[in-house]
Amino acid sequence: MKNSWWKYLGAVLVLYSIYAGLINPVPELEILNESIRNLYFHVPMWFSMIALLLVAFIVSIIYLGTGKAKYDILASELTYTAVLLGFLGLLTGMVWAHFTWGFFWTNDPKLNGVAIGMLIYMGYYILRQAIDDDEKSGRVGAVFNVFAFPIFIVLIFVLPRISDSLHPGNGGNPGFNNYDLDSRMRAVFYPAVLGWILVGAWIANLRTRIKKLENHEDAL
Repeated sequence: MKNSWWKYLGAVLVLYSIYAGLINPVPELEILNESIRNLYFHVPMWFSMIALLLVAFIVSIIYLGTGKAKYDILASELTYTAVLLGFLGLLTGMVWAHFTWGFFWTNDPKLNGVAIGMLIYMGYYILRQAIDDDEKSGRVGAVFNVFAFPIFIVLIFVLPRISDSLHPGNGGNPGFNNYDLDSRMRAVFYPAVLGWILVGAWIANLRTRIKKLENHEDAL
């Protein structure tokens, strides 16, 4: 119980953000209107994805240095969980785009960068499944992670900022802080970010424990 407080905190914060995100009043903004509520879901999911991929990147480096299987398992499950959150973020972003831009998908550098990034990490999964030897799969996956994360960051953060983009904070567009992200929204948005990061870590933790149990059963 003492070591699980962060899991319960994450669950409470996500539930709070869902309730408050749907019920609490939001600023009246042109074009965005009520769709601004998606800020409580779409963006925190992406923050959680980036946080998990960052930790997976670091753990992959540790695995390459130590060769300990526990780090390989942790890095892979963090990556798989991050990709799940990435696809959820992609779906919520497409819904948001439909209501604000009129299309589920546009030729936007950030959207295209996200799509390429998700395909890169799908390649990570396919590559690992194609290698039978666990040690070789772990090392190849770790090297893949070390290169994939910086590329992904460039695709979703750097390129959209130096080219034309519809996204707030990219391509010369003002960020949400320059719109009307007032104290009412911050009181929901920041807990949502922390909550989704903790829930993402919880899912990765569960997947890691399950994988270790499966490996233990195979060894027996």
